[in-house]
Amino acid sequence: MKQRQSGLGLKSELMNQIQEAFDRAHAENRAALIAYLPAGFPNKTKSIEILEIILENGADLVEVGLPYSDPLMDGPVIQQAVEISLAQNTTIEDCFDVVEQVAQANKPVLIMSYYSPIDKYGVKQFVSKFAKAKGAGVITPDLTVEEAAEWLSETEQQGVNRVFVVAPSNSKERLGRVVKEVDGFVYAASLMGVTGTRDTLSKDAQELVNQLREITSLPIAVGLGVSTPEMAKEVSRFADGVIVGSAFVRILLENPDFAIAKKLIAELTVQLRAGVTRN
Repeated sequence: MKQRQSGLGLKSELMNQIQEAFDRAHAENRAALIAYLPAGFPNKTKSIEILEIILENGADLVEVGLPYSDPLMDGPVIQQAVEISLAQNTTIEDCFDVVEQVAQANKPVLIMSYYSPIDKYGVKQFVSKFAKAKGAGVITPDLTVEEAAEWLSETEQQGVNRVFVVAPSNSKERLGRVVKEVDGFVYAASLMGVTGTRDTLSKDAQELVNQLREITSLPIAVGLGVSTPEMAKEVSRFADGVIVGSAFVRILLENPDFAIAKKLIAELTVQLRAGVTRN
């Protein structure tokens, strides 16, 4: 990870958490396992419990989704979960609470959020409160670097890792512009389209990762469509991290008995962790 100065001085321990997670995975000859779940789904307390279970069973990092009413990248499974969260009036403050609670596991906790709610809340205030909640980084899937001046400034000053999303459609020139502004890891979308569980992985994913390898030394994690241990293993052969979201959400949607859902999520996490191990 590149070194940088912030209003807090040298990078904080929290800023290093992400790189350390990827380094640890690399030392163990595997990709890092990254899990996503919307805050407030099935409710605030249960979302905290699920994320803790996922971390306890082998995930290296987790992404807390900030529920938003116009989720451009989200497929029907995550959209349904977000609607359930929004129906319970989950707020940005609730998301910070989830981050703060889950971060007690001493593993990196990120927020994944569209930029509109951040902008409406106030960029400076958002970054400040996120940092106080001991969050390690923020993923902004719809924010372009050309429109990110205030975001870049505030995250720089307050020592918060930035994660931008790149897609197979991006030119090499554009990839270069984006990765210059990334701190934590590069989020490589495996395909054009929305999130969701799939039976096969797009062939564009490896080509995108290969292009990124030529222009950055940052860790590269692949998401959008990874749903099984077999797919996780395939991605782990060429990426530094594997991101899984819809598969966890689907278990919760299909199993209203929370005890059963927890058991199934723990089992899936263990299987995915085995899947990302290279052998």
